[in-house]
Amino acid sequence: MNSRLTSITPIDGRYSEDTSEIKNYHSEFSFIRFRIMVEIEYLLELNKYEVFDELSSEDIVYLKNIYKNFDLKGAQRVLEIEEKTKHDVKAIEYYIVEKIKKNQSLVDKNTVIFVHFCLTSQDVNSTANMLMIKSTIQKIILPKINDILNILKSNILEWSKIPLLSRTHGQAASPTFLGKEILVFYERLVIQSRKLNSIDYTTKFGGAVGNFNAHRMALPNIDWIDFGDKFIGNFGFSRNQYTTQIDHYDNYCEIFDILRRINVIFIDLCRDMWSYISRDYFVLKMSDEQVGSSAMPHKNNPIYFEKAEANLLLSNCLFNLFSNTLPISRMQRDLRDSSLLRNVGSAFSYMLISLLSTIKGLEKLSVNEKIITQDLNENHLVVTEGIVARLKVISNVNCYDLMKSLARKENSKLEIEKIIENLDIGQDEIKYLKTCKPTNFTGIYKL
Repeated sequence: MNSRLTSITPIDGRYSEDTSEIKNYHSEFSFIRFRIMVEIEYLLELNKYEVFDELSSEDIVYLKNIYKNFDLKGAQRVLEIEEKTKHDVKAIEYYIVEKIKKNQSLVDKNTVIFVHFCLTSQDVNSTANMLMIKSTIQKIILPKINDILNILKSNILEWSKIPLLSRTHGQAASPTFLGKEILVFYERLVIQSRKLNSIDYTTKFGGAVGNFNAHRMALPNIDWIDFGDKFIGNFGFSRNQYTTQIDHYDNYCEIFDILRRINVIFIDLCRDMWSYISRDYFVLKMSDEQVGSSAMPHKNNPIYFEKAEANLLLSNCLFNLFSNTLPISRMQRDLRDSSLLRNVGSAFSYMLISLLSTIKGLEKLSVNEKIITQDLNENHLVVTEGIVARLKVISNVNCYDLMKSLARKENSKLEIEKIIENLDIGQDEIKYLKTCKPTNFTGIYKL
């Protein structure tokens, strides 16, 4: 049956095409595969310390292929085992053992008994979770943000000299440039993206309560702290040196908080775009078949920015929940963290839906310079800020109150000119002040 019609959430239903990439890293299948990878790589790391008979190159290839060639049939087998064990990581251990027992060379070298050797489930889960998060950010989220940045950069250059009436508190304020207003969002996103890209990914790896107790008891000749650091380093991570049974999750919160800030910036962008469209500053490109309203034929709504905002809010609800709850756990651990972390893919999915919708919205924008210029000219009063500032410099005159009274005049342009002509200042200054118009009182900014 069509999953779009039967799925509980739009992630796997209505928006399944948008979120298909996330499944490569956050489905149950992917979580199992990443954990098998950690278990196998741990076994291979033990091989370097001569814990069991040295593996041949063929042995190593066979072991790596257990996760490289992992498929849905294998995942189903893991679930069958879990039905009996009632423990997901133990099921993975037993699945790997089954695979190894099919290779006599590995059996002869006693590798079977060293699967999951001295590990706790969270050594495996934490490393797998961080692999999933890092992969999603670097292979999906950052590239999509970069796509948006490229669109914004193009718009900034194209719109860099278009004067625009700004609004503070929703009221007409000093003019600016359309390109500069977009540049604000561009800079904010670049700053946060750089922070996200430079995250030092860390994870927990240290045995049942973080002290390598069983490791040291079993093989006291190995420097297990050095072993753990090197093993985790193989994944491009740093090992958190002091943990309980679980990761302390401050490292996760750092990541989620940056993602949350990026989402907030996009919410701000979407709301501004919505406002500009509502003032007809932008015209939305629309296909012949597209309908804006079921009742009003003329409508062309900013649906992509609205959709993006809604899903950004959903994403942030989850990121906030993770950051506020994961670092707190009862007496070494309770299982809230396990249930919560299985929803990280949902947070990423809502974010991805939003990024894709933002791209579509930005691509449909067409500047309506006629309306933008008309709005500027109808709000001539905004130049009074500059006139007052200049008069303070040349004559120490404070005509703020005089200019303030113009707010109640119908033709503010003529009234401003009358005030200027009656000022006790030189003709050159009068001419200079008269050159101040909404279309050129735009200040400066540097691209």
